[in-house]
Amino acid sequence: MLVAEHTERVRFGSNVAVAFARSPYITATIAWDLQQFSGGRFILGMGTQVKGHNERRFSIPWGPPSPRLREYIECMRAIWDSWQNGTKPNYEGKYYRYQLTSWNFNPGPIEHPDIPVMIAAVKERNTALAGSHCDGILFHGFMSFKWKNEILMPILLDSIRKSGRDPKDFIIHGGGFVVTGRDQAELDQQIAEQRRWLAFYASTRTYHDSMRMSGFADEAAQLHRMSIDGEWDKMTAIVTDDMLDAYCVIGTWDEMPRKMHEKFAGINTEISFSPDIRTPDDEAQVHEIVAKLKQIPSYGEVAPVAALAPTV
Repeated sequence: MLVAEHTERVRFGSNVAVAFARSPYITATIAWDLQQFSGGRFILGMGTQVKGHNERRFSIPWGPPSPRLREYIECMRAIWDSWQNGTKPNYEGKYYRYQLTSWNFNPGPIEHPDIPVMIAAVKERNTALAGSHCDGILFHGFMSFKWKNEILMPILLDSIRKSGRDPKDFIIHGGGFVVTGRDQAELDQQIAEQRRWLAFYASTRTYHDSMRMSGFADEAAQLHRMSIDGEWDKMTAIVTDDMLDAYCVIGTWDEMPRKMHEKFAGINTEISFSPDIRTPDDEAQVHEIVAKLKQIPSYGEVAPVAALAPTV
């Protein structure tokens, strides 16, 4: 609400809201309010979280996440349609339903009812779901560029095309962590911190397909065992420089445009750059960097790498 109130042009959204811990009706209501208050600038970003956190942190029964998330999106859109167009609530799925409302529970139509929906993905099924049912994808930061480009991107593009849309109109965000600092000293500090995050994510078996494909199967297994034993402080020693390179874009602020061009050109439509601005000089420098980042070609603007070529 604060972002919507204090800005006029910027798009903003949730990155990411845990879907299953909220009912589709609650999420639909919050998104509707934010969309109306911002004049149509809100993007709803959602994710499933993994089994352990759903069951043991949110007290949510676990089931096949992709079919459930598909119904979640369909149910929300049925709710929005009833508010905007007065259609009768008539959604019935295996996991979710929307079949009851009344005049006092209907917020009514808004000027910009088409709320973009993006979902987080790190594996094949949610990637395909994003392409078929969503307006964009939020690739997880813990994702090797090899896994993203060779496995997930072809699935995504095929799914978008089968839904009758052009991939150039789709939002492709993320994939790989961005590690940066003003100078080398700050960058070294951030690299040390990133080792801790990589160790944390690599210990989760959900992400081990990417680890195996990138040649880190042994490290993934070792980190998982250490996490079970609570050896969090020792796990960073397992994260090698090769692992950092496989999963991260690393460079000082001034190096970021070139580094991001190498990793994202012709693939993403959006990238993240979150510098720690402290002074007016920092702000001026970041303005220059952002101007260069905006020149990085999006998907479809340059020839994609061979792995992303359309399948026959």
